[in-house]
Amino acid sequence: MIHSNNIDETKRKVRKLKALEKKIRFGSETRTGVSLVWDSFFDLHDPPVSTARYTLSILALMDREDYKRIVDEYFANVYYEYYKENGIVHTATYDPSVLAQLELPFSAEMHDVKKRFRELAMIYHPDKGGDSARFIDLMKIYEKLIGK
Repeated sequence: MIHSNNIDETKRKVRKLKALEKKIRFGSETRTGVSLVWDSFFDLHDPPVSTARYTLSILALMDREDYKRIVDEYFANVYYEYYKENGIVHTATYDPSVLAQLELPFSAEMHDVKKRFRELAMIYHPDKGGDSARFIDLMKIYEKLIGK
């Protein structure tokens, strides 16, 4: 059972992340109609009302290291959105959500992407007995990452 103090503390921490994202991405402006990265990561409702990755009950049970890893991934996504919105995405910066589809960390570099692509291509290639639909999806993901 989760202690209510832990739930309240978790809510406060996660709400601060939302406020920080707004400050990073929009400064002092107020924007409506713009989706936040926060919305795809966190759902603080009980029961959950969205398809966010992390619900309140999951977050409240996490240890410090797991929570830190999630916050790091979250901010990688926030800054990626900020850079994209401001036209400053560097060619070596990859969309963290696309990297996640390859089960790669947000900090993956090109050699990591290529290595993982080769591993998955061997598994899903139709000539090797793999699923052709998954292979086609894999090719689309890879092309997004390498910019073709």
